[in-house]
Amino acid sequence: MTSLEKNRTLRILNTAASGKYGVLAAIAYNVEQLEALVGAAEAKRSPLIIQLFPSTLTQLPLLAHAAAHAVKTAKVPLSLHIDHAQNEGQIREIIATLPVDSVMVDMSHYEEAENLEKTERLTKECHAKGIAVEAESGRINGGEDGIADTGDLEALFTSPEDVDKFIAAGIDILAPSVGNVHGDYGPSGPAEGQIHFDRLEAINKQINKRVLVALHGTNDFPAAVMERCIRAGAIKLNVNKLLLEVGNEVLRKNAASTPLVKLIDQQMDAIQAETERWMDICGSSGKA
Repeated sequence: MTSLEKNRTLRILNTAASGKYGVLAAIAYNVEQLEALVGAAEAKRSPLIIQLFPSTLTQLPLLAHAAAHAVKTAKVPLSLHIDHAQNEGQIREIIATLPVDSVMVDMSHYEEAENLEKTERLTKECHAKGIAVEAESGRINGGEDGIADTGDLEALFTSPEDVDKFIAAGIDILAPSVGNVHGDYGPSGPAEGQIHFDRLEAINKQINKRVLVALHGTNDFPAAVMERCIRAGAIKLNVNKLLLEVGNEVLRKNAASTPLVKLIDQQMDAIQAETERWMDICGSSGKA
């Protein structure tokens, strides 16, 4: 079996866990967003995990290779992660053909026993190629651009039994369900009491450094909520709209009146500035 000792994603996250800060795991849908994210990491001397959805691999297959090139040539530690891979055949294709560092094997749309069985089997296949694995325990409700919507399935909080079962399946990164949702919370972020920080803290204590904790569902998070999640043990911080919406706003406001090349620059500048701001909030700035 190939060793995970040099796995980029795990090295980034283990260093962050030791330093008690969070690392952004940022979705990119196109090369402009990718460039802005990498630019922020280099400007802030921050580690960064670049995330692509499986749907993006199908829509823009060259983007994975551009991201892999960025990982290899950046002046700071980066890694390439495939988020919410929900199809077994595609997961096998990804790990056989793409230079990825980690994959989220997301079988959370199955019942628990089948979820665990598929997760364990696919984890072994990923590990054989030196690829780290993330999995979702319980079920995080909702959907967002690029992943299947689980809105017709019941959200399931992560239990202590879930934690032990998923660790026994051999995964490296656990994404717990603690009241977080995929998609939007609203302009004020999660409602008071919606995110169960005590549950996240208990999960982190139970894990006891056996795996790392990923936090999904950060759209609309205020800085204070993100900081509290980091203190409760979240290390890998999945972000999408939280960083990208400022770029979308630039397009909505200026597309009709701005030349294309200038518009692209404006969008990239806005995303890079917002990413730098969140790197400061999460404590990863200056850690590379």
